[in-house]
Amino acid sequence: MQTATAKNLLILGDSLSAGYQLSVQNSWASLLAERWKKDPSGVQIINASISGDTAAQGLARLPALLEQYKPDWVLIELGANDGLRGFMPQDIEQELVKIITAVHNTGAKPLLMQIRIPPNYGKRYSDAFSAIYPRLAEQYKIQLIPFYMEKVVIKPEWMLQDGLHPNADAQPFIADWMDNQLKNAITQ
Repeated sequence: MQTATAKNLLILGDSLSAGYQLSVQNSWASLLAERWKKDPSGVQIINASISGDTAAQGLARLPALLEQYKPDWVLIELGANDGLRGFMPQDIEQELVKIITAVHNTGAKPLLMQIRIPPNYGKRYSDAFSAIYPRLAEQYKIQLIPFYMEKVVIKPEWMLQDGLHPNADAQPFIADWMDNQLKNAITQ
């Protein structure tokens, strides 16, 4: 286990950050963590993402993670599994609010990733789900990170057979994308 250091970015996510069906070292988060080890800024990435996690499951794990790592920033990449299971948008939003509040209460800065679900859930549900993220970013004055999957899903060669998860070929692109997004977010 790693111990707390001066500058940590904790990733609290699901399969999109855990690297579903990939070896850990091939996930975008691991690729980016390796890159940042060489960066003079000294920010260390701790990937606490678990495939299949809902917002409620992430919230349940969060207190121990905050205590152990004492992060400066927490990237919240959760909600996709809630949406794919058809959970009520207001319930998803309340779980995300609890996560944001818990992060704020430790003095860490939350970063929220926009999540979208496939359109087959219907326009009304998809729109209600997608609207959660910018609303919370505005309400809590936190950085909203664009959803990288919008750039990945248009390239079938970058997707697993399930059509939901990026494959190993997509991970370097995602690491580059997230490098730019996260560096901008943590320097603001």
